This record gives sequence, structure tokens and C-alpha cells, in this order.
Amino acid sequence: MDFAQPLARGALVSRYKRFFADVVLDDGTPVTAHCPNPGAMLGLNMPGLPVWVSKSDDPKRKLAHTLELVDVDGGLVGINTMHPNRLVAEALARDAIPELIGYSSHRREVKYGQNSRVDFLLEHQGRPPCWLEVKNCHLRRSGTLAEFPDCVAARSLKHLGDLTEMVQAGHRAVMLFVIQRTDCDAFAACHELDPKYAAGLTAAAKAGVEVLCYDCDISPSAIRIARPIPWRDADVR
Repeated sequence: MDFAQPLARGALVSRYKRFFADVVLDDGTPVTAHCPNPGAMLGLNMPGLPVWVSKSDDPKRKLAHTLELVDVDGGLVGINTMHPNRLVAEALARDAIPELIGYSSHRREVKYGQNSRVDFLLEHQGRPPCWLEVKNCHLRRSGTLAEFPDCVAARSLKHLGDLTEMVQAGHRAVMLFVIQRTDCDAFAACHELDPKYAAGLTAAAKAGVEVLCYDCDISPSAIRIARPIPWRDADVR
């Protein structure tokens, strides 16, 4: 995924009301940017952190700028939760996720489960359909371990139940975590911040839901899904 225009670098002043971020650009210009991330953004919202913002030319937007990247300890983190589905769509198109190749159709936002819409439905004649949910992961609390979620994630827990129902119906179901960080080499569910989700992920895996974790190559010009990293609790299966 290439950014439409070069990102502007600055320093974070404050992230507030979840969807707003005050930034001072490197040229001294203060801007209020849209923060497309409903999570807690633990470790990514400290004043003074280097950040990158995009700018839209759409006159209908209330905020022209969008917070895109945060630099933490020299590693870039993508905080825009709107990007992972686009990243996955591009990766599927170029067969960059080996576990998910061989499907001729990649449909998005298909109704399923309990009043849900799956991120992707992968289909190919002669193969069971594959229901694919995508989650953005940007939390790292210590070491090189990526974690999800960074706050209570009731909706995400519901999706695990929907995926489990698909497996029980004889279909394939996959939970894909996109780690928008460049400094992690393993993934785990965050038991401390949402024990119900962590237990739900384990239960879903035991029921046959596949868990995939992929990190990203990130720069101020582009983001790409890069390579698989291990799920630390994979032995539950």
C-alpha cells in the first residue's frame, strides 16, 4: 500500500477524545489530525513522539490531516486501523500469504454469523469457502512481543464465535493478525487487558479456527505485509 502523497513528519502534542491528535509539523505548523484508531494506543500516545501524517485535498473533510505512523524507539508503527484490510487485499492479490493462496474469488464484507460481516470470503470451485477476519495489532509492551487487543474487545470476541460457527458448518475459518510494527517477532493475545478475548482465541483455535500472524514492512512512503511471525500460544491446538 503506497501512500497517495508523501507523509509530513512532526511531533505528537496530544491524542485526545480517541479520534483527535494535535501535532506540530517539523516546519513549525500546528495541525489537528484525525486519529483513525479507537483503541487505547498504549505506548503510542506520549507527547513528543515523532509521527507522520497524511494530508487530504478533499474539501469536504473536517480535518485535512490523518495520523498514520508513530516512531517508537526507532521503529515505525502504523496506527491507522483502516489500513489492514487494504493491506490484506493487496497481499491476497499478489499471493503474499502462502496459507491463503489458491482462491479465485476474494469477496469483502459478506454477511455471516450473528449479524456480522466477515472481512473477506475466499472461494474457489471444489474447495470449502474460507472466512477470513482481519485484526490490526499495534501493541508492544515489552521485548519484541506484539499483543492484541490493547483494550477490551467485545466485538472482536464475537467475531471469534462467528468463525467457530463456520468451522462447525464444515467451512474453513481464519483469524489473521496484521502487526503494523517493525520491532516484533512473536504474537500473543493480551490476557491482562482482555482475558475474555485471550480465552476466546484459544477456544476458537481448539475448535479449528486457524490463527495467522504477519508483520509489516513500514516506511513513510508505503506499508506492505511482509512475513509470518509465530503465535506464542499456538501449542493450544
